[in-house]
Amino acid sequence: IAGEALEVNLPAEAFLERVWGELGPKLVGLPAPSPAPSDDRWAVLKTQFYEPLLALHRRGLNGIWTRILKNNFAPLVVGQFDYIVGNPPWINWEHLPDNYRQRTRGIWERYRIMGGGRGGRPRLGAVKVDIAALMTYVVADKLIKLGGRLGFVVTQSLLKTAGAGAGFRRFRLPDDTPLKVLQAEDFVTLQPFEGASNRTALLLLEKGRPTEYPAAYFVWRKKAQGRLSPEASLSEVRAATERIPLQAVPVEAEDPTSPWLTAPEATLPAIQKILGPSPYKAHQGVNTGGLNAAYWVEIIERLPGGDVLVRNITEGAKVKLEEVVARIEPDLLYPLLRGRDVQRWRAQPSAWIIVPQNPNAPTRAYPEENLRIEYPKTYAYLKRFEAALRSRSGYKQILSKRETEFYGLMDIGPYTFREWKVVWTRIAKIEAAVIGKYEEKPVVPQETVTLVECRSREEAHYIAAVVNSALFQIAVSSYSQEGGKSMGSMHILEFTCIPLYDPSNPIHVRLAELSMEAHAAAAAEDMRELARIEEELCRLVGRLLGLSDKEVDAIRGVGSSAEWEDSEYFM
Repeated sequence: IAGEALEVNLPAEAFLERVWGELGPKLVGLPAPSPAPSDDRWAVLKTQFYEPLLALHRRGLNGIWTRILKNNFAPLVVGQFDYIVGNPPWINWEHLPDNYRQRTRGIWERYRIMGGGRGGRPRLGAVKVDIAALMTYVVADKLIKLGGRLGFVVTQSLLKTAGAGAGFRRFRLPDDTPLKVLQAEDFVTLQPFEGASNRTALLLLEKGRPTEYPAAYFVWRKKAQGRLSPEASLSEVRAATERIPLQAVPVEAEDPTSPWLTAPEATLPAIQKILGPSPYKAHQGVNTGGLNAAYWVEIIERLPGGDVLVRNITEGAKVKLEEVVARIEPDLLYPLLRGRDVQRWRAQPSAWIIVPQNPNAPTRAYPEENLRIEYPKTYAYLKRFEAALRSRSGYKQILSKRETEFYGLMDIGPYTFREWKVVWTRIAKIEAAVIGKYEEKPVVPQETVTLVECRSREEAHYIAAVVNSALFQIAVSSYSQEGGKSMGSMHILEFTCIPLYDPSNPIHVRLAELSMEAHAAAAAEDMRELARIEEELCRLVGRLLGLSDKEVDAIRGVGSSAEWEDSEYFM
């Protein structure tokens, strides 16, 4: 009624008369005034509801407010249903308006949609939870009958990522009513939303029965290159695609909230043999807190007396800074390994980074009073950017709470300065390489690179051999978002085991040798030799992980079979 009244600019008194005329007989307990209602409750309806909307309408700002109000009150009156289908909005917690986050915090906590697997206590804001997860649970709780079914289009991250999706994968409502996963449909490669590259999935749930694994998981894949028309009918989509049946299980059998591992039924047991926590710990590279252009530099000239002339790298920086040429001391300058510098079997620094951290405690910034005295030129250089450095998101949210220095870095520790490291790309795909010192200084990877500190060159090559093997890559792809921003993040060593290097084990030693040979072949661009090396390497990794030759062939068959060729799951 309000929406129609606003469209014709109906005055408030006339609106009340219309409400009474249409709804009066149904409003029990209210007097029937004539010609217009005068009860105090009607005054509230007039002054606090209709007149503000009318004012917005006359200013051209009314828009969808009446529909929003209708949707907000609908759950109180519509009852529950046997079936609901929908596509809730996908918005991360961090991108929601502040007032909305505060007002809904209690709802997020009630439904425990905030990550936190392995029994840890989750915190809102610590993980990238999505409002689609919360809406799925609220709808299942309030609007679905016991035994009813819910089909929602959701982001695949709710099924495949650690942390952010853990709370969602609990599949339990606040009163402990279970939700059963009937099946999931993976549309990631289809990219069904025009103009967007969202990772789309469809999840079908039933209220009142617990989820049992393995769960049915279907991947949709185009038969030919090109994008499907968003106007295509279901029959046209089916004709242009394949629907490949897989099975889904938690990557950690004892933790049902862990990311889903998805694979063909025949290979699932073999892939599960590769999984398990690793004795090695992976780390993220150094994070400047959102201001690379202040720390990343190129060396213009090495000056007499030991100082260097540098220019900060501003090209491609998200936050623009003035280009500066400055003379600084070389002590806090380290070779920088960027994501683009890392490829399979090769890594070469292409720039330098100023690391003003305390050498005795690298997790903290170098004390300002010491930096000013011991490295005055480096301090003067950083001081030029003080305002911008204090405005960094990383400084305001994290660094300023633990130290006063304006130039500190994040994600840095003793591991950053180890001589030998295995590094791999964190975004899109995993390509590992071994890196040692460069110009007699340890190499510092940036935050888009994952690193593992190693005790020796041989250990580093052993780890690189396992990570680059087809078996390891397929296992990681089966539970990760291939091509996503977290594909090669530190989590892969939480779920995929690399046994501790043993120099007395001939398999370990041979794998290290093969990695060294692979690095040499890659440098020489000898692809035939590299293929031979990787074939032997894959067989040895199978033996290392306790797989039979038949199981190795089955897993590799998944990675190279026609039905998966060029897919994002098994490259």
